[in-house]
Amino acid sequence: MGRIGKRLINIPKGVTVSVADACIEVKGPKGSLKQDYNLAIKIEVRDDNVVTICKSKDRKLLALQGLYNSLVNNMIEGVTRGFEKKLEMVGVGYRAVKQGKNLQILIGYSHPVVVCPPEGIELTVEGTNKITVKGTDKQVVGEIAAEIRRIREVEPYKGKGIRYAGEHVRKKAGKAAKAAAGA
Repeated sequence: MGRIGKRLINIPKGVTVSVADACIEVKGPKGSLKQDYNLAIKIEVRDDNVVTICKSKDRKLLALQGLYNSLVNNMIEGVTRGFEKKLEMVGVGYRAVKQGKNLQILIGYSHPVVVCPPEGIELTVEGTNKITVKGTDKQVVGEIAAEIRRIREVEPYKGKGIRYAGEHVRKKAGKAAKAAAGA
């Protein structure tokens, strides 16, 4: 079994953690986050640390202990530093434009695609083809980045589409390349 659930999570200066009624709330310089949790797992704030305790030996509850430990750690990191995902658009004529809070993406469709971010998420554009998604909640940042990527997934023949920064795309050989190799 893993030991993630047993680690102590240090609370940095400027961050407050409160636990009440199966809900943990973390407040910091970048905002506040709330998370409900299972009452079979006990979450305590001791001195400058957060501790998750599981009295049961049930494998599922021990897994939940590790889950809540990681969630609390991500919440603390989110309200102090925040999270970000970078996307890049590859293709001729593909570009993104910021319109107030919204993001307008021109990606080869007959119409522009508009992405409206939820509360707490900031979308920025570098140049015309690099998009950055920033926020305090790791899960929401990942969801929004995945939704933007899903607008035009990378196709395997030319590598055109929206991808994560640094993502490697394996390209397939087309019909012409296969015919030339077989001849």
